[in-house]
Amino acid sequence: MAVLVRFTPRGITAEQYDAVGRQLEEAGRWPPDGLLAHVGFGSDGDLHVSEVWESREQQERFAEVLMPVLREQGIELETEPQFLDVHGYLFREASSESGD
Repeated sequence: MAVLVRFTPRGITAEQYDAVGRQLEEAGRWPPDGLLAHVGFGSDGDLHVSEVWESREQQERFAEVLMPVLREQGIELETEPQFLDVHGYLFREASSESGD
């Protein structure tokens, strides 16, 4: 079953968010298997992340890769990620990287 995961990092900046993305891409770890959607939102210094995954297990496997990168970039989570079962979803293929 698909799950929505909500992350609440403490005071994350756009620079930190972008650095994590670059580091994961350069390591060949982004996008990870099972990730259906990723959204970074909020204002600089108060960014948040929500993701939709095919399964909680796939997200938890990726977390083993992600957490050391977050620590390296000085990012801490205020709380444990929140997992919510997804009843239904529809995604149009789009990306901020492509100007959408």
